[in-house]
Amino acid sequence: MPPETTPPGVPRVALLVTCLADLFRPTVAQAALRLLDAAGCTVRVPERQTCCGQPAFNSGDRVDAVAQARFMVEALEAESVDYVVAPSGSCASHIRHQYPILLGDDPAWAGRARELADKTHELLSFLVDRLGWTDVPGRLDAQVTYHDTCSGVRELGVKAQPRALMARVEGLAVTELAAPEECCGFGGTFCVKYPDISGRMAGDKADDVVATGAGMVLGGDMGCLLNIAGMLKRRGSSVQVRHVAEVLAGLTDAAPPIGEGTEAP
Repeated sequence: MPPETTPPGVPRVALLVTCLADLFRPTVAQAALRLLDAAGCTVRVPERQTCCGQPAFNSGDRVDAVAQARFMVEALEAESVDYVVAPSGSCASHIRHQYPILLGDDPAWAGRARELADKTHELLSFLVDRLGWTDVPGRLDAQVTYHDTCSGVRELGVKAQPRALMARVEGLAVTELAAPEECCGFGGTFCVKYPDISGRMAGDKADDVVATGAGMVLGGDMGCLLNIAGMLKRRGSSVQVRHVAEVLAGLTDAAPPIGEGTEAP
């Protein structure tokens, strides 16, 4: 449980690290932690947390999706926090929108799933919409562009928030994509089931990124960023790919761009 000394009114937050950040990009979780701390939150990182269950759900495996939802409800309930925050629109959206459906027919779980859903937020929308905070610690002299991820923009309304935060980063110039909201082709298991279609979509996104002339593309979901980085590198592009939280938190020196080198453990 949070320490008894937590001052009244200080937001108590459980950080949902997400699988992709945990396995491929721990710097994203470190950046989220730094931003939440700077915003005045008391942050806990639940040790029992695992996958939100999205892969099973997307594959039609309802049995495992339900089991994982129950596990995560219990794991996050145990933290007794005010909010659950994830640096991922897709994970936050899955908990907010699918947990109440997956567990809604079970009286023992329906209320608990709804309670967790109501207090779960994507990182950038939480900082801006819930806390009204934009005093980012990052500084970066760079021209960047930004990819709006499908789950974030369509399911959670994450569009203006990253731009409001990026505008506060000293030295950062943002050039918009021609089609910032078009899917990059990742789509969770979509890229596995339909690789040819996914590859074409990723290629179109890479073309859009390069056309901006920006030296870096940012986004709020690791799945999309891994997909975009893979396509850019296969084409020999020098454009760097990073999670926007890394730039906002001033952690661009903590790890190489996504797809370049190996992040230190």
